[in-house]
Amino acid sequence: MNPWVLLALGLAAGIAASFSGLGGGFVVVPLLVLLGFTPQRAVGTSFLAILIISLSALLAHGRMENIDYRTGALLGFGGLIGAQIGARFLEHFSGPAFNKIFAVVLVGVAIRMFFQK
Repeated sequence: MNPWVLLALGLAAGIAASFSGLGGGFVVVPLLVLLGFTPQRAVGTSFLAILIISLSALLAHGRMENIDYRTGALLGFGGLIGAQIGARFLEHFSGPAFNKIFAVVLVGVAIRMFFQK
């Protein structure tokens, strides 16, 4: 894969993640799967990218005082446990099954956002 293409995808993911808070995974994972990554490798690779993107977004939002540190820390500590469970859970799904589940999640989020006031 061309490193410049990956940098451009990372740039798009960073903008999307920092702007929307949805997380780069909603952008990066589908792109990596389309590029031929297995779902497991796409998710794992995406998390490394998200770590780097999130640290940068955290600094930017911190400078603008847009962070509730207590809430973020509590969500993060709960996420530590959930991430371990989710990573092991993913190992039990094939590529096609993962794609269907991921698509349903994306459509569900889109529908909720569309009808939200």
